[in-house]
Amino acid sequence: MTAIAHVPPAPGIRRCTIAIEGVVQGVGFRPAVCRLANRHRLGGSVRNSLQGVLVDVEGDADALDRFLRDLASLAPRASLRAVHWRTPRGAARAFAIEPSDLGGPARLLPTPDVPTCEDCLAEVRDPRARRHRYPLLTCAVCGPRFTIVRALPFDRERTAMADFPPCASCRGEYEAPGDRRFHAETIACPACGPRLTLLAPDVGNGVADAVAAVAAALVEGGIVAIKGIGGYHLACDATRADAVAMLRRRKRRDAKPLAVMVRDVDVARRLCEVSHAEARLLTSAARPIVLLVRRPTAAVTPDVAPGTRRLGLMLPYTPLHHLLLDAVDRPLVMTSGNVSDDVIAYRDDDAAGRLRGIADLVLTHDRPIEMFCDDSVAQVVRETPRLIRRSRGYVPLAIRLPVAASRPVLACGGDLKSAFALVRGREAFMSQHVGDLTHERAFRAWADALGHLRRLVDVTPVVVAHDLHPAYRSTVYARSLEGVERIAVQHHHAHVASCLADNGVDRRVIGVAWDGTGHGADGHAWGGEFLVADFAGFERAGHLEYVPLPGGDRAAREPWRMAAAFLQAAYGEAMHDLDLAFVRRLDRAAWRLLGQAIARGLNAPLTSSAGRLFDAVASLLGVRDRVGFEAQAAMELEALAGPRADRTYATAVVERDARLVVRTPDIVRGVVEDLVRQTPPATIAARFHATLAEVVVHVCRRIRERTGLDAVALSGGVFQNAWLLESAVAGLAAAEFEVYSHRQVPANDGGLALGQAAVAARRLADAEGAR
Repeated sequence: MTAIAHVPPAPGIRRCTIAIEGVVQGVGFRPAVCRLANRHRLGGSVRNSLQGVLVDVEGDADALDRFLRDLASLAPRASLRAVHWRTPRGAARAFAIEPSDLGGPARLLPTPDVPTCEDCLAEVRDPRARRHRYPLLTCAVCGPRFTIVRALPFDRERTAMADFPPCASCRGEYEAPGDRRFHAETIACPACGPRLTLLAPDVGNGVADAVAAVAAALVEGGIVAIKGIGGYHLACDATRADAVAMLRRRKRRDAKPLAVMVRDVDVARRLCEVSHAEARLLTSAARPIVLLVRRPTAAVTPDVAPGTRRLGLMLPYTPLHHLLLDAVDRPLVMTSGNVSDDVIAYRDDDAAGRLRGIADLVLTHDRPIEMFCDDSVAQVVRETPRLIRRSRGYVPLAIRLPVAASRPVLACGGDLKSAFALVRGREAFMSQHVGDLTHERAFRAWADALGHLRRLVDVTPVVVAHDLHPAYRSTVYARSLEGVERIAVQHHHAHVASCLADNGVDRRVIGVAWDGTGHGADGHAWGGEFLVADFAGFERAGHLEYVPLPGGDRAAREPWRMAAAFLQAAYGEAMHDLDLAFVRRLDRAAWRLLGQAIARGLNAPLTSSAGRLFDAVASLLGVRDRVGFEAQAAMELEALAGPRADRTYATAVVERDARLVVRTPDIVRGVVEDLVRQTPPATIAARFHATLAEVVVHVCRRIRERTGLDAVALSGGVFQNAWLLESAVAGLAAAEFEVYSHRQVPANDGGLALGQAAVAARRLADAEGAR
């Protein structure tokens, strides 16, 4: 909290009111204020409001002075808005928590879901405690928050816990200032709180029976749907190849890595290499899935994460998770409760239908989930945590924009890895991860999430920012709204702006935006861009060479198409004479038809995509000709790459129309020459990665010579590749660039909305300044 500075009016008895904003609701702040006031023997009150927390405190001048100093340490994400000195009332009063004040404009910052605290965990495991083995206990500082709140302020009657009146024992704890559940809005126990139910024949509904039955089913190779905080998980024994294979068949998720939950950091270290920074991330309040380098001896079947060196591990964050992991004593696959590419199931009736045929058992409870929120995913690169999916544990914490929006803004994001943002002044409230909006259920979930967050933060947007792509569902939605100002933001400009906003800077930079695809200003599919950009606008300073995208969107699912297109660009018809395994397995009849389509300009748009270049090289190296999920070929190519490269491939950078163009067919020639020499694939993959990092540095140097800019922002999904990101950052730093990369939001399209929001805020400010 911001330190409180004040000038005491006079010695003796004093009184002041304090307005505190920030993350102060659902974190045990009011009880902490009450205890602090009692410790200093002060009277008064504290209450929630639509602006934050209001404190009215009175007493001895010296004691009040100490109270104000100590208050600053209670909530690190809070800030003082105002201190007003009042006339003392004079009568001795106790300090109390009073009912919420619902007047005035809303300025609340909602709270993310919080993992089980150590005190609650000890209580679960204490046979003498009345909440022993109660799987849904919480306290004032832990438990579900965002996923159970219906409206703010965060009081019980405005959450899913309104359906569970506290018993006399819980009411006594709630009203006792010395109890750690003093004014814990989610307080409950086995007598009055939500209860587990195991949906299976011949199993009792007692907690011990349910947990034991599920543990036995998991150990025997079964698949169990488990209701969590933000939705249902599908769980199985991560050490059993047969269980994982069955889960994949039923979930229709052939190869995409599955998350694994382990009991503690010690178990994580037995499975993976865990640095100090990674351990901190694993045990952080967000409890994300963390991508870690797998040990060769890890007791987890390779089918959990095929084709990659990494495992996605997370620690338990609910009492039920802890009870299950204690019972099975082995790693558990804990993946989203859905079929592949669908949104997570979170409503009980919906889950019962959608997960039927996938799960053998369903372990559920009767506490409603008001809003879905999938697990977050992160990795550590260069000792810095970096989000790949921003969701549970982070949402709905606001990200502070470098530029304030003068009017409320909705930034719609993109269609893949979709997330939107609502903007109130400098506060950008990013939504949870939704998924691919081309699925109707995902789009409905996106709209539901938008309505929920609008209610929580009380934002009615009058400005809507969206992507340029006319067919995106998010763009169609933006254009369907009436009475709003619309701001279209080019995809890669939004990526660069997102990186700048993520780092809290407002300056002109060289933006390197590399991804799979984005609608370009010239109508082509961009994806390997070098921009000179700030929030106000951008210029395209360079890009990767255009090549055809044979079959349009099918090329992203079939990397062999891109391999053939790059070979055609590099060698022409002589590609068929190359002594390559790829050429020998190429369906020449199919390629002949595609070649004719390319010549006629039929369903073969031009692309500068770096993602498609990764696909092409992966196919040439025999890694993968077809993919089951986005970026699969690129992920496996990164996993194949050796740790270091002995050299790079010669690559020309030419100037066309005042732009620098990277001759990517030259890179493909280098790869082909190595293949003909029978160079090990791991060596080729490392040289390829090193070449791209060198290209980034070289082109940025050339742009610096023209512009004088000495700062670079790296964004786009390609920069989730740790090999490339580490090498590019190191090379740019050695070339004396200041380098910005993502931390708070993903580099992929999950961070687009933050960039759109920042661009919209700047354009609004510039338009008003011009008046």
